[in-house]
Amino acid sequence: MSFADNLKTLPSVSHLAALHLIDAEGQQVATLENRPGQAGSLAVYHALALRHGGITPEAAREGLELYAEHTADARAFPGKHPNIDRLLACAEGEGSYRVEGVQAAGRH
Repeated sequence: MSFADNLKTLPSVSHLAALHLIDAEGQQVATLENRPGQAGSLAVYHALALRHGGITPEAAREGLELYAEHTADARAFPGKHPNIDRLLACAEGEGSYRVEGVQAAGRH
């Protein structure tokens, strides 16, 4: 399936304003916002966190499958897709992340 098709299968993120990724040292290393250009990544990372309890190597491998055609593009052009680059590194054992959700205004 394509990335767009895969997104349709993921849990809703309408209740989220953002997700923070926290590394093993407790440092926030990234924020994925619920806005055009990042909402798809927010949905992928949210689904992975629900299924795996965070972004682990196993979760990262699943995420790379969810990104579908964009994963090949990220491999060909490192730096073009930082959220996929992060999963590629994690899948190879370079760190895991705790995920913290930021509720959208008016949603609890």
